[in-house]
Amino acid sequence: MKIIDLSVSIADGLPVDPPASIARIHYQNHQMGADSMLPFFPGATIDDLPDGMGWAVENLSLSTHTGTHLDAPYHYHPTMNGGERAWTIDEVPLEWCMGDGVMVDFYDKPSGYVCSPEDFQDYFSRIGYTLKKGDILLLRTNAMSFWGTPRYLSEGCGVGREATLWLVSQGVRVVGTDAWSWDAPLSSIAEKYAQTGDASLLWEGHKAGRDCIYCHYEKLANLDQLPPYGFTFIGFPVKVANAGGGWVRAVAFLPEG
Repeated sequence: MKIIDLSVSIADGLPVDPPASIARIHYQNHQMGADSMLPFFPGATIDDLPDGMGWAVENLSLSTHTGTHLDAPYHYHPTMNGGERAWTIDEVPLEWCMGDGVMVDFYDKPSGYVCSPEDFQDYFSRIGYTLKKGDILLLRTNAMSFWGTPRYLSEGCGVGREATLWLVSQGVRVVGTDAWSWDAPLSSIAEKYAQTGDASLLWEGHKAGRDCIYCHYEKLANLDQLPPYGFTFIGFPVKVANAGGGWVRAVAFLPEG
């Protein structure tokens, strides 16, 4: 069994999010940790610690949507599936977060492109695959070519409302992308909205969750290392109470040979 890591690392100051959401990490090294550790052991001194070293600890300031994460329906809207109360991340069924993976390679589609049902139908016809209930669909875009830079925010294709609803109608409950958003980049949506005044374009893929139940992963990595199908995906979210998202260490299991 071969394991492929599909997650990015959370790094201090990495400019792959809007400025207000960029992760900050304060590193407390072993020397600093000695000072914070000694108060737990009255009477002990630095000399009592091996090599004078204490514990190393990191304190983070970040969003639940920093790094590889799963969006719960609550992130999209207060309701889902035509009026039901939307699930928060701690309510997403864990069985939804593992299953047969399907990798859709849309790397060649231009940034800002909004994928339609026909795009997916043509792709599955080409690779000879039929979606089934419980499949977890992972979308490869060109966005990861710009990981680590501010340009990552504005790259990659996205998935529109109709395509999202079509995927759910095929039995897919969880999808994912290696881009910043399941939707097209916000900058490209803003440009189209300015040109057309069409408010239905705003976050249309996410907002499909008002009419169905689905979750999606964002900021996945290494999708280029996956076959179109024939692998198992696992991506359990961290259990954050009443939150719209949770961090994930996503992996794919591939059979050897």
